[in-house]
Amino acid sequence: MYIFQKCYEHKQYKNGLKFAKQILSNPKFHEHGETLVMKGLILNCLGRKEEAYEHVKRGLRNDLQSHVCWHVYGLLQRSDKNYDEAITCYKNALKRDRDNIQILRDLSLLQIQMRDLEGYRCSVLEAKGELFLALGRTSDAAKIYRELLQRNPENRSYYGALEKALQPSTVDERLRIYQEIREKFPKAILPQRIPLDFLSGKQFEQAVDAYLQVSLTKGVPPLFVDLKPLFKDKEKVQAIERLVMGYCDSLKQTGKFHDTEDSPVQPASSLLWVYYFLAQLFDYLSQSTKALHYIDAAIEHTPTLIELFVVKGKIYKHARDLTSAYKCLEEAQGLDTADRYVNSKCAKYMLRAGLIKEAEEICSKFTREGVPAMENLNEMQCMWFQNECAQAYRKLAKYGEALKKCHEIDRVLLQILPSCFNIGGLVKECYISFGQHFSEILEDQFDFHTYCLRKLTLRSYVGLLRLEDVLRSHEFYFRAARCAIEVYLHLHDHPLTEENGIDRIDLVVYKRAFA
Repeated sequence: MYIFQKCYEHKQYKNGLKFAKQILSNPKFHEHGETLVMKGLILNCLGRKEEAYEHVKRGLRNDLQSHVCWHVYGLLQRSDKNYDEAITCYKNALKRDRDNIQILRDLSLLQIQMRDLEGYRCSVLEAKGELFLALGRTSDAAKIYRELLQRNPENRSYYGALEKALQPSTVDERLRIYQEIREKFPKAILPQRIPLDFLSGKQFEQAVDAYLQVSLTKGVPPLFVDLKPLFKDKEKVQAIERLVMGYCDSLKQTGKFHDTEDSPVQPASSLLWVYYFLAQLFDYLSQSTKALHYIDAAIEHTPTLIELFVVKGKIYKHARDLTSAYKCLEEAQGLDTADRYVNSKCAKYMLRAGLIKEAEEICSKFTREGVPAMENLNEMQCMWFQNECAQAYRKLAKYGEALKKCHEIDRVLLQILPSCFNIGGLVKECYISFGQHFSEILEDQFDFHTYCLRKLTLRSYVGLLRLEDVLRSHEFYFRAARCAIEVYLHLHDHPLTEENGIDRIDLVVYKRAFA
């Protein structure tokens, strides 16, 4: 991107288009999102607006998580004086890179231009609130955070800062803060949810009862995930289980959450979400039989809801029935073939069941046409897939393929581990040609050292350096290293022979490595 930016800033548009053509002519990168949007930006400068928008929209579709794509789309909107659209694009870019000085500068200029002082003032107020707290001026800080809550009552950080400013000494005082906010914003969720963290006993039961009823009536799928942090407290788990089991019985008999006159009749979907919640709760409590009972009841109630089959698959996975788990996800994937999340989850469960070829076929629905899915996933550095593949091959005793996947994740495993177990020749001859993602990420630093200092993006630069310093503590690297170590230990303790098979590892090379 540095080359394109240089061409754009110095108005070397022909050179920029030349570089874009070189990259996009490569079959591996002909749909590279950031290259497409930069080409579109240059085309816009040349007055070719239709082509520009076509390239930028195409690039954005291919990489929705790129701050560069959103930023460039905002620049195009700004050039056409669509300032509101440009502000929206800049905000989306900041969601992906919130410390980017250039995007912040462009956004602030547009907000001033449009006199969007509220949006501009929000950042200023947040900074003032933090400073007041640091200086011990709690009353001033409280005013600031109350004003911020007027703008956004769903920002959890504001509540934490307001509590620091008001310094409540008892649970009742703390609860009163949230009750006051709830009266002003009755539809806000956080003033109802946060007190559940610190309330206990009867107070907790009353509060969670009201919270559960509202969520189950609306049909909020992530309700269980929302309440999961409370399950560290056994009393709270028991209270929630008791309440929801009561809802289940009462809904089946009377259609209400509680069998009382003042309790309103609920829609038929409320019982579905109660079944759904109970299935997840009992799965969390390792009571698989009960969990399956309630998820089956939910599927019988509404057999077309994808989330039910996903949860059923999770229950089977936790019960170590991997075959049934992947079949549930396969059924969910069949209900909506365009859902990437369900597709990825299905592939993951297939790999854990040892169905590597089938998982590759599932993933091929969302990889580039004309390129083998495994190759395309490696290009995109899809490390969760490679890790799962490595584990699957290891369990199937295909040690060569397992090591191949581990070394695709990082070549340091290639350099260090084999020497520890005296099988360096084996790995060096077999796997040196494969990509190594973490090493590539580390080497990419070279492109940023001079660029960040020249552009004075020092906060982002320090963040990058800190990330690179702990890069190999990432979960994906740890899992790949662990898998490789387990394979090497097994090969060291149980050398492969012609009789027991060697899984794609040339026997001559293997014997030479151990000679």
